[in-house]
Amino acid sequence: MRRSLLGVAVGLAVASMGMKPALADEFTVADIEVEGLQRVSAGTVFAAFPVNIGEQVDEAELAAAIKSLFGTGLFTDIEASRDGGVLIITVRERPSISSIEIEGNKNIETDMLMDALAGAGLQEGQVFRRATLERLELEILRSYIAQGRYNARVKATAEELPRNRVDISLEINEGTVAAIHHINIVGNKDFSEEELLGLFELETTSWWNSITNSDKYARERLSGDLESLRSFYLNRGYLDFTVESSQVSISPDKQKVFIAIAINEGPQYTISEVNLRGDLIVGEEELRKLIPVKEGDVFSRARMTSISEALSFRLGKEGYAFANVNAVPEPADDNTASVTFYVEPGKRAYVRRVNFDGNVSTRDDVLRQEMTQMEGGVASSDRIEFSKTKLERLGFFSTVNVETVPVPGTDDLVDVNYSVEEQPTGSLSASIGFSQDSGVILGANVSENNFFGSGKRVSFGVNVSDSVKSANISYLDPYYTVDGVSRGFSLFARETDYEEEDISSYLLDEYGGRVTFGYPTDQITRLNFGLGYTRSNIKEGLFTSQEVRDFIVEEGDSFDNYFLFGSWRRSTLNRGVLPTDGYSHSLSLDVAVPGSDLTFYKATHKTDFYFPITEDNRWVFRARSEIGYGDGYGDRTQMPFYEHFYSGGYGSVRGYEANSLGLRATNSEFDLSEPDPFGGNLLTEGGLELITPTPFAGDSRSMRTSVFLDAGQVFDTERGFDPELSEVRLAAGVGFQWITAVGPLAFSLAQPLNDKKGDDTQVFQFSLGQTF
Repeated sequence: MRRSLLGVAVGLAVASMGMKPALADEFTVADIEVEGLQRVSAGTVFAAFPVNIGEQVDEAELAAAIKSLFGTGLFTDIEASRDGGVLIITVRERPSISSIEIEGNKNIETDMLMDALAGAGLQEGQVFRRATLERLELEILRSYIAQGRYNARVKATAEELPRNRVDISLEINEGTVAAIHHINIVGNKDFSEEELLGLFELETTSWWNSITNSDKYARERLSGDLESLRSFYLNRGYLDFTVESSQVSISPDKQKVFIAIAINEGPQYTISEVNLRGDLIVGEEELRKLIPVKEGDVFSRARMTSISEALSFRLGKEGYAFANVNAVPEPADDNTASVTFYVEPGKRAYVRRVNFDGNVSTRDDVLRQEMTQMEGGVASSDRIEFSKTKLERLGFFSTVNVETVPVPGTDDLVDVNYSVEEQPTGSLSASIGFSQDSGVILGANVSENNFFGSGKRVSFGVNVSDSVKSANISYLDPYYTVDGVSRGFSLFARETDYEEEDISSYLLDEYGGRVTFGYPTDQITRLNFGLGYTRSNIKEGLFTSQEVRDFIVEEGDSFDNYFLFGSWRRSTLNRGVLPTDGYSHSLSLDVAVPGSDLTFYKATHKTDFYFPITEDNRWVFRARSEIGYGDGYGDRTQMPFYEHFYSGGYGSVRGYEANSLGLRATNSEFDLSEPDPFGGNLLTEGGLELITPTPFAGDSRSMRTSVFLDAGQVFDTERGFDPELSEVRLAAGVGFQWITAVGPLAFSLAQPLNDKKGDDTQVFQFSLGQTF
């Protein structure tokens, strides 16, 4: 005869409520049988049931065992009975989830909701728990409320199916987003409500704000706005400022949000004195130079933080990498505050290792040769930071970050970890075309500033047609010696078939080469010098200009010229490509030395300034200039015409065709076409740019958008130099630059402002592979 021992309902009501079940005598378990199993295996039950055959159990032990089994969450009801010495456990399994359907959601994707359900243990094939479903209802509803959808509704239902299964359906009514209709600030006296609300990210509703969603309430955004409000007052000396309360109320239809903020401004404090306390490793007089505040200045938390960082950085130069400087104001009753900077330098730190991460293509030694912070040396904050700047100047990386990490188990060792993100460092272009005069034209040009990750710069170009064949190759090793001496060379050749090009104004065959060496004089200045040779042959065409004919008559048509050249460059630019801060000055001089067939010189001076307007360097003002001059010397009165400067085009004066500005050649009497540009021996160019964030590109360092004003002209002092300002051409427009996988890509839209008759204008200009 089966005898009931005890029954356990959902939640173990008997055990949890302290109710006494029907008494059962203590007995020895001869066997255990489990009834009611459908999907759960008997082994799972025995593993969770802490009673074994042969054991003697009483009522309390049996209740505890059933409670343990119920804790698996697999059953809604468990009942224990006995038939002699056989313990019989009868269970009712929880239903399994057959399917889940979600309807009505638009602003939260179904996949996201399914992931949330799975994370809570609700997915097809799993055991169904109604309590979990109800809890998830609330979580989904909170998600919609966080979006400002206060009238959203979520209804979850579970339909029972045969074989102990259920179908779950979620019906969602997302409702509409409530808009902020009023933000009220009370307690402000020294600043208007309009000025304070201008600090907020949250705004009241309008047609524009509804598009940008700035009129949608969110608790996190309100917290951020309140922090902005605190910072505003603390940065203006209101040390006692507090936000007394912030209340958010919703209209009965849950479509309108009203925000009320109560503040207490308190008095404005000025600085009465500035003190330095602690272990002043650096002399107090020197540290005080880094504290640009004096008695009577209005207290500013932001300024105090900036000064603390400057003091910490100065201590870091001495190797105290973990220096801590805190500015503590002490308000007085007369609305003044004394500020004390407490200096805790800690122990001097040394660098154990310098590590690099992210340089997939670039070798470690290329990065290591840019380091001014050495392993084993004192950890100097300025050397660590300057090493970061040098890596950015290489132009190999879009981002460079540095982190100083304490070595575990020590208090005076750090690892310096540089993480980089590589960007394209070369350009590739290929061309194919056809000319009635030259036939098929093939061209290929390749340049790489980080050749196989070695840091060396290599370029190669070939262009071939029926009439013209040209090739060039160049190589530069920036670290030819370990102390930064560079060495490079270049070779070039161009050959023209006269018979194929007899209608051109003139033809020039040239070949030659150069060898260069560079020496760093300090971390930002470099001297370069070298020598070269060029062989030049000029051929007349059918319509050769008068200037070319006169030159050939006076000088001949074949020249061997030997060059000495030198340059000086000083640069503090923060990046090698697309810089945003710093300046660059360069001066170069090329001289065809005595012994050459033509003796002349060319000098060029370039400047480039970048002035950040915002702290994140996304708004930057740029100013550039270039001046070039050339002339003959000795018994030569002018430089050869084929060495002239030219102006116009991308990288010069945008809005005008490339090399089109300046005086024109004089056509022969048989040539009725438009005269060709002839260049000149004096170049003047300049430009102003406002660099702006690129729309939809985020904080991308590989893209740049700008608004520009270009100016420039080429003059020839031998043919008459007209210094009138009206001769300088102007153009304004917008430009875009992008570092792509095949090289730098750039284009501009420019409008010439003072073009004259005969000028070749060009509104849209495009460049691929040109260095910015």
